[in-house]
Amino acid sequence: MSETIFSKIIRREIPADIVYEDEHLLGFRDVNPQAPVHVLFIPKKPMATLNDADDGDADLLGRLLLAARAFASKEGFAESGYRTVINCNADGGQSVYHLHLHLLAGRQLSWPPG
Repeated sequence: MSETIFSKIIRREIPADIVYEDEHLLGFRDVNPQAPVHVLFIPKKPMATLNDADDGDADLLGRLLLAARAFASKEGFAESGYRTVINCNADGGQSVYHLHLHLLAGRQLSWPPG
């Protein structure tokens, strides 16, 4: 996997508004938010896209969703609702090639998305 801005955030080489961290994941606010709450959850393990995951990554992928759920609960919007999104490759809207999960909340989200 090539170097990304997310790799630099993990290593604390560039600043980010970090809202979640454990030994496997990092969560931080998106610098270009698409909702009042827009947090990105990323694995610390380098993985460019969801296509690069294999069966051995099942636990890590589950941890992404559970971290988003825990953050939504802690911040008080779990009951009103939120959306999680993983974009994969260019047609899926992925612009940073380090797997990441978007958590969006704080307003009524429309469907279908863009």
